[in-house]
Amino acid sequence: MNPFSTPTRLRDMIRAIRACKTAAEERAVVRKECAAIRSAISENDQLFRHRNLAKLMFIHMLGYPTHFGQLECLKLIAAVDFPEKRIGYLGLMLLLDERQEVLMLVTNSLKQDLNHSNQYIVGLALCALGNICSAEMARDLAPEVERLLLSRDQNIKKKAALCSIMIIRKVSDLAENLMSPAASLLKEKHHGVLIAGVELCTDLCKVSASVLEYLRKTCIERLIRILKDISNSSYSLEYDIAGIVDPFLHIRVLKLMRILGQGDADSSEYMIDILAQVASKTESKKNAGNAVLYECVETIMGIEATSGLRVLAINILGRFLSNHDNNIRYVALNMLMKAVTIESQAVQRHRTTILERVKDSDASIQKRALDLVFLLVNETNVKPLTKELIDYLEVSDQDFKGDLTAKICSIIDKFSQEKLWYTEQMFKVLCLAGNYVKDDVWHALIVAISNAPYLQGYCVRSLYKVFQTYSDQESLVQVAVWCIGEYAEMLVNNVKVLEMEEPMTVTESDAVDVVEASLKNCSSDITTQSLSLIALLKLSSRFPPTSERIREIIMYHKGSVVLELQQRAIEFNSIIQRHQNIKSSLLERMPVLDEMTYNLKKASSSQANVSADKTSKSNSRASLKLPNGVIHATATTDLDLLDLSSDDNPANTSSSKDYLHDLLGIGLTNTESTDQGIAPSEGTDILMDLLSIGAPTVQNDILISDAVSSNQGIAPATKPSSTIQVMDLLDGKQTNTSISDYQNPVHPSIIAFQSNTLMITFTFTKQADDPKVTQIQATFTNLSSDAYTDFVFQAAVPKAFPIITLEQSRMN
Repeated sequence: MNPFSTPTRLRDMIRAIRACKTAAEERAVVRKECAAIRSAISENDQLFRHRNLAKLMFIHMLGYPTHFGQLECLKLIAAVDFPEKRIGYLGLMLLLDERQEVLMLVTNSLKQDLNHSNQYIVGLALCALGNICSAEMARDLAPEVERLLLSRDQNIKKKAALCSIMIIRKVSDLAENLMSPAASLLKEKHHGVLIAGVELCTDLCKVSASVLEYLRKTCIERLIRILKDISNSSYSLEYDIAGIVDPFLHIRVLKLMRILGQGDADSSEYMIDILAQVASKTESKKNAGNAVLYECVETIMGIEATSGLRVLAINILGRFLSNHDNNIRYVALNMLMKAVTIESQAVQRHRTTILERVKDSDASIQKRALDLVFLLVNETNVKPLTKELIDYLEVSDQDFKGDLTAKICSIIDKFSQEKLWYTEQMFKVLCLAGNYVKDDVWHALIVAISNAPYLQGYCVRSLYKVFQTYSDQESLVQVAVWCIGEYAEMLVNNVKVLEMEEPMTVTESDAVDVVEASLKNCSSDITTQSLSLIALLKLSSRFPPTSERIREIIMYHKGSVVLELQQRAIEFNSIIQRHQNIKSSLLERMPVLDEMTYNLKKASSSQANVSADKTSKSNSRASLKLPNGVIHATATTDLDLLDLSSDDNPANTSSSKDYLHDLLGIGLTNTESTDQGIAPSEGTDILMDLLSIGAPTVQNDILISDAVSSNQGIAPATKPSSTIQVMDLLDGKQTNTSISDYQNPVHPSIIAFQSNTLMITFTFTKQADDPKVTQIQATFTNLSSDAYTDFVFQAAVPKAFPIITLEQSRMN
């Protein structure tokens, strides 16, 4: 006889499949068996129908298609005997789901079986309905399930309650029909029925506000009685787990109490005593007890509990933090993060334990504890907490050091009240984890130093000391180099020494040595090298005897493969050699950086980053269609940190989002000038090029009318042009610019000033024979009927620009 014929038993087919050594052999066996089952189905074989369906379920579990046998499930369900029905319902739940249209055919069979006299057949129908219930089936069969909730059989009640949960999830409108039978289930003594009833009440509360109010009035006393009974009951072998009587029922009752008591003071008042009893009597030596305690704490924090009860709950969480189980410590930290907004003082008492969890060996617990510490920090405890975190920073793992550094910097920046304490703590962080400090953090530190003149000497001396030991920390080196470049004379001359400082002697050569060492040690970081070159250039002005040595150091980078460094080296060398007359004014100390403006820019930049992240995906495809693959960055309109732009002119826009780099001239791209009186060109602007602000322009000289005085009335006047040539910064070489570019005005005329009596108009032109000179022709128009006398016109420009002023060309 063929071993794969229809009468083959299920165990024989399983044995044959397991004996297959390859997937091909298994597929061959399954294919033959499926063919035999199809033949039996076509012949309407009723004798072995249940056996064929059992084989199909096993084949389905192996992942093979079995859709051809779905109708066999319906035929078995319609059978009279229990064994056939059992296999049919099992196949229905396994081979079909609620999306199958064939389920419409089974609704009538389910209705008949729900009304069957055999409780086991009723149980089969309830199980099937609870697993594959659709919205249409729920509406059709809800009355039968509602009736079964009041059955005398405990098994039927339990299964009907679970089936009701599926029904209200599919059709929430039926919740009000089920609320009264659900409430009656809480009177049962059988724990299985109680658990199903509590779960049903919980789901009913979530889908209907009216049901929630009804259960608040009728169920709270019953729930309290259930908790008292299981808390005070003696040992029961049937329900005992690790010394706790039915922790599953405990937890579900506590969850339902939390939902009923949330936002309702009267309901919460009834629960306070029983919650205190559960919290104080439950043992925490086993996981079952810890689970009940955690749910009790969550319920206490969720309802309108008294302050004393909340303190008791937080103390339980404090004990959890000392538990050896990682999961218990983690859930305790999670709950404390929620509780800190409600009972901050109670959580503060466990601050020492929470700090210990920051040093935990588990990475997840470390991060969660660090987040909790950040929430605990306030003005009164910021100093001890920061000290603890910085002490741990020195010995923390490399993987955790980045997160820890970011949190410490946020705490210092947010809660610092004294500039001295702020700088001291930031220096400690830079020494221990300078490689993990983000750019905006040390940028903010530089802004703070520039706004604290009384601390500038202390800061530069402190940074000089720590540089000798921690020269491998990039952020520390960058801040130290910047401070030495700006305040080197305070370092050498011991200016503004604080009482706590120890005396030290630093020579001019020592200051240069530090910057030179930063160039050698950080050869791979362009930002640090650029800062170092700028610092060297400033030291050449502050310490003239070291100029030649500094020039040699700078010239070493003339052949750098990095274009930015190469350009800086050539320009700085030219300044040292050929432009002594403007070097001192050009290399003056940087103006004080306005902290408020910087913070506004940083905030706007972070908002722009968030919006850019949201639109990056949608813009990525469009950006590929731009010519030559050029993507134009969105310009910002923030005020310039150096306040070089006046209120009357639009501020320079920049695509860079790093504002301190903008100030220091590191990694900037050329942008179009938006000043109305300056035309973009291919020349070099001395001041703007050295400060790297905006785009290089050709404005190396300016001709402007300065003063007009006369005792007679003044009518509109014009002034003749005159030119003077200034040597270019880079060896006096002139740029090759076509003459046609300068034959016409490079910028439209502007009205510089206008009132009811006077209007001043500027016209800009360039001479073809000398494109480095800009001629500004001023026209003064008297708009009044009276004559002007003793008229004086004055204009101010940066000191770096040589100007020539001419007398008025004519008077009318």
